[in-house]
Amino acid sequence: MFNDNGSFLLALFEFFLFFAWFMCLFWVFGDIFRSSDLGGGGKTIWVIFVIFLPWLGVLVYLIARGGGMQQRQLEQARTMQAAQADYIRSVAAKSPASSAAEEIASAKSLLDSGAINQAEFEALKAKALA
Repeated sequence: MFNDNGSFLLALFEFFLFFAWFMCLFWVFGDIFRSSDLGGGGKTIWVIFVIFLPWLGVLVYLIARGGGMQQRQLEQARTMQAAQADYIRSVAAKSPASSAAEEIASAKSLLDSGAINQAEFEALKAKALA
């Protein structure tokens, strides 16, 4: 397969270039679809350009819009972090004691309205306290 060390090194270099281009391609596609300042038509043109002229398309994209790639990625990370923090705060705000008290109060209101009987209320109360 490989006649000498030079052909092996050349094949290794070619594999490295292919892998590097493939990674750049994923980064470029991710940035194209993440970008909020591009409309649907602009995204379509960039995708077609990158697909039909792959090396040239990736290089032109990196030259034309590469400076903002990091900003768009950081913006998305901040948005995701804020959403995660909001979710954690909303879940942490519900303490087990208050949720048990809420369940008992809800069961008591059902008992008072006649929707459940005393035995069912006691069962719900025991379940909430367990």
